[in-house]
Amino acid sequence: MNELMLAAQDGLKIDWTRMPTYNTIMSVAAGAGLLLVVALGYRLLNGHAIVSESWALAFGVLGIILFATGLHMTLTWPLAGQGFPFDNIIFGEPSLAFGTLLLAAAFYLWKRGRQWEETPDRPRTTAMLSGPVSLFVFAMGLACLAIAAAGWKYTLFAAPPEEPISGEFADHPQLEASFISGLYVLVGLGALFYPALLRRRSNTTAWIVGTCWTLSGLAFLAFGALNYFTHIGLIINTM
Repeated sequence: MNELMLAAQDGLKIDWTRMPTYNTIMSVAAGAGLLLVVALGYRLLNGHAIVSESWALAFGVLGIILFATGLHMTLTWPLAGQGFPFDNIIFGEPSLAFGTLLLAAAFYLWKRGRQWEETPDRPRTTAMLSGPVSLFVFAMGLACLAIAAAGWKYTLFAAPPEEPISGEFADHPQLEASFISGLYVLVGLGALFYPALLRRRSNTTAWIVGTCWTLSGLAFLAFGALNYFTHIGLIINTM
């Protein structure tokens, strides 16, 4: 799959000076962001107290990470100069989109959070504020489903044998492809139901969005943390 990776007698060799990779921090930040969005939505729908400045700080930290890394990966074509230009689309563009949304939420909560906290009907106000941007969320949901379909069709995401843990399944490339594609399906489904949640605020729709983003958030966070070990091992094993 990678013509510029040199398969020497002692195994796979990668020129890491031409293969920058930081989807580790992107995955952790995206997972944490999804979980925090669900947590804020839960508190909002159930009438719990919300300190807007604390949520603004949390969204701002994660938004900066995802915006910066996603923007760099999106505009640097291809970032991975050894045969993986599709990573720019798969990881860079969704991270840029999510990071921008988090930064917008952080900015609003920081500037207008106190007024928002004192609003008599916060769910309705939030729905009105989020209504226009929900079109973009819906569109990115469709994009996530398209990424998932590409992952299955072209067997993307499979780790080489030199990568610890994930490489144990190198002979079964559809396994990891199905895992990552499945996460994109969950994120996409949550995004598709998000506009409906804003309009109706039904328990069923809230459960669907919350479940999809909670499961995918936990998986992205845990998988990204695990990749700090597996990616370091891959680099050492292929230098």
